[in-house]
Amino acid sequence: MPYHQARYESVLRSLGERKMKNLSDYINPPPRGLFRCRLVYTSADISITYHEYKKRAINSLKLIYDDTIEYSLKSTNRSALDKLFALKQDADDILIIKNSLVTDTSIANIAFYDGSKWITPKRPLLHGTTRTRLLDEGKIFEADISVDELKGFSKVALLNAMIHFDVMDRCDFLI
Repeated sequence: MPYHQARYESVLRSLGERKMKNLSDYINPPPRGLFRCRLVYTSADISITYHEYKKRAINSLKLIYDDTIEYSLKSTNRSALDKLFALKQDADDILIIKNSLVTDTSIANIAFYDGSKWITPKRPLLHGTTRTRLLDEGKIFEADISVDELKGFSKVALLNAMIHFDVMDRCDFLI
C-alpha cells in the first residue's frame, strides 16, 4: 500500500496538486476471491472499482519497437499500449523496445536472471509499484538491457501488483 500511495501522490504532484488523500480510507475489497482494484483519481475525487482477476498465461513475447511511446504515469488512457499490443501476432504479449533498449511488456515490468542476480530495465515505460519495492528490497537491480543481451539470460520474470514476481516457466522471444 505505501508504494501505491507514493505513486498516487507523485501523479497528483506532477499535475500541480498539493492536497492528498489517504488511499487506505477508500479501499474496501470484496471479502473473498482475487480482485484487481482500479483507482481512478483526480485532485478532487477518487473512484474505485473491483474486477475479478484472472492471470493470463504468457509464454511468448513479440519484440515491438517504438521509440516514441510514453507511459510514465499510470493512466486510464492505454491507447498507445493497446496499439502496440495489437501487433503481437501469435505471441502471448509484447516486449516493448524503445531506443534499442528493453522496457516493459503491455501489462508488467520485466526482469531477467543473469546467473547471479535479477536485472530489470533501467528505463521502463512505467516505474511500477512492485518493481520499485523489489528495487528497494535489493531483490532486483537496474541496468540498460539491449535486445542483443536477451539471449544471455537464463530466466525471465514478469512483475506487477497482481502477479508480484512471476518467473515464467518458459519464454520465447519472437522477432
